[in-house]
Amino acid sequence: MRKPCLLLWMFVSLLAWLNSCQQQPAGQKNTGFQFKEKLSDYGFFTGELKTLTPRKGVVHYELSTPLFTDYSVKDRFVVLPEGKTAHYTDHGPLDFPDSTFIIKNFAYTSPEHKKVMIETRLLFKDPADKSWKVMNYLWNDQQTEAVKWILGKKIPVTLLDDSGEKISTVYQMPNTNDCKRCHINNSVLTPIGPKARNLNFTLAGQPAGQLQQWASAGLLQGLPTENIPQLPDWKDSVHFTVNQRARAYLDVNCAHCHIKGGDAFNTGLFLEYEQTKDDHLGIMKQPVSAGGGAGGLDYDVVPRDPLHSILVHRMNSTEPGTAMPELARTVIHKEGVALISQWIAQMKPVD
Repeated sequence: MRKPCLLLWMFVSLLAWLNSCQQQPAGQKNTGFQFKEKLSDYGFFTGELKTLTPRKGVVHYELSTPLFTDYSVKDRFVVLPEGKTAHYTDHGPLDFPDSTFIIKNFAYTSPEHKKVMIETRLLFKDPADKSWKVMNYLWNDQQTEAVKWILGKKIPVTLLDDSGEKISTVYQMPNTNDCKRCHINNSVLTPIGPKARNLNFTLAGQPAGQLQQWASAGLLQGLPTENIPQLPDWKDSVHFTVNQRARAYLDVNCAHCHIKGGDAFNTGLFLEYEQTKDDHLGIMKQPVSAGGGAGGLDYDVVPRDPLHSILVHRMNSTEPGTAMPELARTVIHKEGVALISQWIAQMKPVD
């Protein structure tokens, strides 16, 4: 009787181990915190889940220049633990307290002009080790629930882009390790979007800026009265120059990897908004290891010649190994390519 008991014990142990792997994605320490199985289990929203109507304490926010993801419609929220506040920082993301949730929902506009939910991503700041954890949730076909989904998924969709043109593609829902590639800097997982400069603007119809409203509501401490950095709105050609808009676009879409400590650090191409060195911005810089992705071109950016600039070539492609960014998109962002091409075309020539 001992062998069957031993085999049963081994089987039960294997099941427990597999369950722990499902609960805790690779690279995230098991500190006791466990993400819930369904999005509705958190109670972030009231009423019908797909309306994303935030309950009290769930704060909706927007970014001046957001990351492009296949023309998806994004809704962003932050949930601070009761009685706690975030602290202002003039560089990098705000300093959020332990047990903060950051919520980012992805949807697309169907040809029938309906909002169709795809996925919801959560970041949680675990108080056990002061680190951020990530989890993805996949919406069901009935649009009634999103369930925890670690492995990623390819989802055929037909959507409308910003000009109303119909596009069919296979949306790439990332797995949790894909998320970490963009969110990790110097081996530390960190939020990307909610920086002071990205939040420092006034939403349409609002009496004050987002940061000022957060400070007034007791959600943010240490906000200066002046000299708060601001990232330009890449679409706003009235208040910002082509250079400002293009640099803001590159900062949001590329710089989380193309920055010191980022996933693309070894390329020598650094695209953060504060960058001032021409070679770091790719101007007349030969690529380190682009391989076939360079399309036979010699320099990342050739002033006044976007057609011979690797940066534009890779943005204007969806081919694996060529397309940049590598993650987060399966279609070409036509408006983004046009802006970066205009930026390069207006550059001063260099020797």
